Amino acid sequence: MTPAVGSEWERLFGVDPVVVDGGLSTQLEKHGQDVSGLLWTGRVLLDDPQAVTRAHADFVAAGADVVISASYQVSRRGFVAAGMSASDADAALLASIDAARAACATGDARVAASVGPYGAILHDGSEYRGGYGLTHQQLVDFHRERLEVLASGAPDLLAVETIPDVVEARALVEVLGDVPDVPAWMTFSAADGAHVCAGQPIEEAVLVAASAPSIVAVGVNCTDPRHVTELVTRIRATVALPVIVYPNAGGQWDAGTGEWTGTAGGGAAFPPAVVEQWRAAGATAVGGCCGTDDRMITQLARQWARTGP
Repeated sequence: MTPAVGSEWERLFGVDPVVVDGGLSTQLEKHGQDVSGLLWTGRVLLDDPQAVTRAHADFVAAGADVVISASYQVSRRGFVAAGMSASDADAALLASIDAARAACATGDARVAASVGPYGAILHDGSEYRGGYGLTHQQLVDFHRERLEVLASGAPDLLAVETIPDVVEARALVEVLGDVPDVPAWMTFSAADGAHVCAGQPIEEAVLVAASAPSIVAVGVNCTDPRHVTELVTRIRATVALPVIVYPNAGGQWDAGTGEWTGTAGGGAAFPPAVVEQWRAAGATAVGGCCGTDDRMITQLARQWARTGP
């Protein structure tokens, strides 16, 4: 299907391709921060918000056109489980936008407020499985309270990301209808080159996502880079929206240890020829997720002549 880069996407970025940032947790760890707890990057947001801003600023300096906030794992339910209050969670959601915005103050980079899946708050790897056993309404209620707070912080857009299941995507589409004035992208975690982690076809997933009027791009993230070319090809054949990809560095997430095993980690970079394959398949925006840091963003920016040699 011929890509139709909509006016809203063009208004937001005005460049092609768009460079997305890298793994925020990886960048924070590079600076010596501990993100191993239940709140993940949300803990750093509470304890040292300037560290979060510095990590975002690293990506901006490397050439990122958009930075994704530290709100991925922040929720009222998660904060209450960690011994804090719902109001603490709401404050952290807004603080995540402020931290990202501060890093972008001197340039043109956009702020995307992260909306992670329900599975992220369980801290058991569920964002790579889906199938939580919740009803549609339970998922709607969980996401609505977060999305409404994030939208009130006026980010440039919402990054609805690492969604493993079409069931959760349908709930998110309903909630996005409550905040129609904030553009959003939706990206899925994928099990292989044809299916999201819960097993549904990627084509079904992106069609559900694209049914929300505020969606300006769809794609995949925190997915093994080996699957990206096929996934982009399938997405491009299904929807006429910009396609965004920011895979992890490979490997598997071990929920027991809270660490990646295999090849993920260490600031890995994707080979330029592989990135060009993603572009040739139809990717409009490329970045990295877990296991990638500012070095990979520098490579992407140089590859597309955004920064000096």
